[in-house]
Amino acid sequence: MLSSISIVSPSALTFSPKLLSPIPKSSFFNALRIQPISLSPISTKASSSSSVVMMAKRDEELKEIRAKTTEQINDEIIDLKGDLLMLRLQKSARNEFKASEFRRMRKKIARMLTVRRERELEEGINKRLSRKLDRQWKKSIVVRPAPSLKKFREEEAAEKAAAESS
Repeated sequence: MLSSISIVSPSALTFSPKLLSPIPKSSFFNALRIQPISLSPISTKASSSSSVVMMAKRDEELKEIRAKTTEQINDEIIDLKGDLLMLRLQKSARNEFKASEFRRMRKKIARMLTVRRERELEEGINKRLSRKLDRQWKKSIVVRPAPSLKKFREEEAAEKAAAESS
């Protein structure tokens, strides 16, 4: 006589066959039950304390962003996007750059856009109007060099002036 087979494991597979005197030619397994494994993340004191520090830094950064006016936020978004473009150009030219800067800048831009959207919601601007205003804002942006490019040009001009005076 056949009995049900039970395998004890983290995934808890259970096979229960039908008890029939003649065994059919197809499968004699009636059901297969698979339960997902629940993996709990291993937490350590070091990771939890570092995450608390990161949260505090983010909160401070958000307070600084919220203290700015909408125009200042828009200007800083433009500057950060210009810096992000310069980083991409450095990467494509195979110059030295910090790869972590990409993520840091994208996150900072996202935080600023989030604060800007929060202010729009407070003013009662719906999603459709917000997108229309955003398109108008993007079209009105005057192309200007990124702050990092300005800094680079100033350094080059200083080096040339120092070379000519020497």
